[in-house]
Amino acid sequence: MTGARLDEIDRKILAELQADGRMTNVELARRVGISAPPCLRRVRALEELGYIGGYHADINARELGFEVQVFAMVRLLSQSERDLSAFETLARGWPLVRECHMLNGEIDFILKCTAPDLPSFQRFLTECLTSAPNVASVKTSLVIRCAKDEPGVPFEVVEDRIAALG
Repeated sequence: MTGARLDEIDRKILAELQADGRMTNVELARRVGISAPPCLRRVRALEELGYIGGYHADINARELGFEVQVFAMVRLLSQSERDLSAFETLARGWPLVRECHMLNGEIDFILKCTAPDLPSFQRFLTECLTSAPNVASVKTSLVIRCAKDEPGVPFEVVEDRIAALG
């Protein structure tokens, strides 16, 4: 089911929850213009259909002492499905890896890593990542600063697309 198959209220619910997943159902219902019981039913349906994958707090990593963020570009020796899946399994088990994306092109995976300091990341890099089976090369880029970090989807684009189709 695509976003276009959701009605306007469902899309408003998703947009509001994406902006503030901590609000009460009563507040959510008020914001989208319906009463609380049908709002709760809609939220549960959106969860069951997979539109809502979970609720998370936006944790300030620096406040917890995680000063280093690095993107690691990984090239594998073999790109067989078995080898790709094996690398994904490894990446899911590494705590410093916060995101792992398979790419098309020269690089097979990009990893977003968060570490308390450079020595911690360097240990991970040498003891885990570069020594992992099937890893041909790893190139890293240290994040200097983040200009934008906005999770989710741009609902204004969704609404513009639906308006253009209708």
